[in-house]
Amino acid sequence: MKKLGLIVILLIVVFSCRVNDDQQITIPKSYKILALGDSYTIGQSVCETCRFPEQLKDSLITKISRQDTISLKVIAQTGWTTTNLKSAINNENLSNDNDIVTLLIGVNNQFQSKPFSLYEEEFPELVTTATTLANGNQNNIIVVSIPDYAYTPFGQGFGLSETTTEEINMYNAFAENYCAINNITFINITDITRNGLINTNLVASDGLHPSELAYTMFVERILPVAIEKIR
Repeated sequence: MKKLGLIVILLIVVFSCRVNDDQQITIPKSYKILALGDSYTIGQSVCETCRFPEQLKDSLITKISRQDTISLKVIAQTGWTTTNLKSAINNENLSNDNDIVTLLIGVNNQFQSKPFSLYEEEFPELVTTATTLANGNQNNIIVVSIPDYAYTPFGQGFGLSETTTEEINMYNAFAENYCAINNITFINITDITRNGLINTNLVASDGLHPSELAYTMFVERILPVAIEKIR
């Protein structure tokens, strides 16, 4: 009986040690961010690490465990409309397991005087595609509002600043309303860019696009919701 009792005690000790060891083992996680857009996403006229998707990735890295990693893929190009972005996505072999997908698109539809109806048709299609790419979960999507280039030296020199603002308001209102109806996260950063004439540090060296500082301010608004999504 004494031997049996000793065996039972030993088994309990071994099992307890194994449980404790298992509790200490953590499997590293790999998070994936996909950024879709145009010049505002690619970061025209700023360094590669200065654009908002890179700043968002770097900020998120500070909020996760040391052993976890975050990768970023950017599908964006200066001048792209919603149509261009749709085509580019179709030509890419993108995975559907992204933890966060950002979407910022529409300024070139406005700048190139495309029919607004085109945006009304293609923006929802892009959101649907983004949902597929985000593990089929629309909660993983972050739509970012269109900056207002009327408040830049280029926008002022273009001579249609009031019309530009009105039209960008129309585009953003449609996107925000669509996101509200469909429970999709919409982050408004347009007001930041409307300080570009007062604070010239918000405008890149080309006199048109957001600067690194402006993108930092974008990320300050995006980061809290991004943290919740990867959790």
